[in-house]
Amino acid sequence: MNLQYISDSAGKTTGIFIPIKEWDALKTKYKGIETEETDIPVWHKEIVKQRMVAYRNNPKEVMDTDEALDSIEKSW
Repeated sequence: MNLQYISDSAGKTTGIFIPIKEWDALKTKYKGIETEETDIPVWHKEIVKQRMVAYRNNPKEVMDTDEALDSIEKSW
């Protein structure tokens, strides 16, 4: 397989280029490879909904990321 690696300005690999003929061969060999999984479990969605309601009811009772991390670190 003739892959080409894509790197950022620091030299870190950030992606891979696959020639189309080889991608087509992979799709034939591995059915569904091009399909992205995006199913989110219902219980995850319910938790997010509950948290959004809690936020809307008390928008001043939230912490930013730094505050939350500081709070976690202090509890250790």
